[in-house]
Amino acid sequence: MFFDDVKNRRSVRTFDGEGLTQEELKDLQAYSTSIVNPYNIPIEFVFLNKEDHDLSSPVLSGEKHYIAAKVKKGENADVAYGYSFEELLMYAESKGMGSVWIGGTMPRDKFEAASNLQEDEIMPCMSPIGYRADKMGVKEVLMRKGVKADTRFDFSDLFFKGDFNTPLTQDEAKECGILLALEAVRLAPSAVNKQPWRVVVTEKGAHFYEKKDRGYDNGTYDLQKVDLGIAMYHFENQCREEGKQLTFKLADPGIAIPEKTEYIASYLF
Repeated sequence: MFFDDVKNRRSVRTFDGEGLTQEELKDLQAYSTSIVNPYNIPIEFVFLNKEDHDLSSPVLSGEKHYIAAKVKKGENADVAYGYSFEELLMYAESKGMGSVWIGGTMPRDKFEAASNLQEDEIMPCMSPIGYRADKMGVKEVLMRKGVKADTRFDFSDLFFKGDFNTPLTQDEAKECGILLALEAVRLAPSAVNKQPWRVVVTEKGAHFYEKKDRGYDNGTYDLQKVDLGIAMYHFENQCREEGKQLTFKLADPGIAIPEKTEYIASYLF
């Protein structure tokens, strides 16, 4: 069950040192070629061996393999990137593997060179991939405490009914048939655990917005838009698993929005 995987998942930074088998890597690669996102923007996944490319990250230990992803620069590229990459990482989670979104704490130049990044492409993130160690390393424990990795905003802080002034209750979400889908959004990973997604639910659908924090948009891509893509994948996939029919649409519903908030996309019921 997808929701069980969402609940059980945690970011893994300490791996067992064994790496993946060639069969496991081939399975991930094969699955990656089947992934599509609502924007129909192609995402290219690159599988990298640590030793072959002399790669590392100061926040990781015991990893042997990484997944990077590239996308052509353009409108909605960062949102599509987050959506597609999260689908692959959740597939890996369903196989018992561990991963963690890495956006800043890596030698970016080395990973971009190993991924053969082109001038017209962006590579916002990468993830190690493998099996978690029996015990977290000291660095991982400290980092999780620093970003409060085991906490999330309350339901009423993220989800709203009709406008941004009226929090959506869990009972109301249940009546709409999207309680688990929204809870899957609430539990999604995000850069420094900022949880920048906000969702306004109307009679017609669920409208996703980005609550912006400073320092995540470098002018080429916005890591918090990547986070919105992650959240949208969680919402859509949980609805799909429950048999709900959704229509994806880029159509701002005209709801008054708070400062530093941007409309992203809608799922119509």
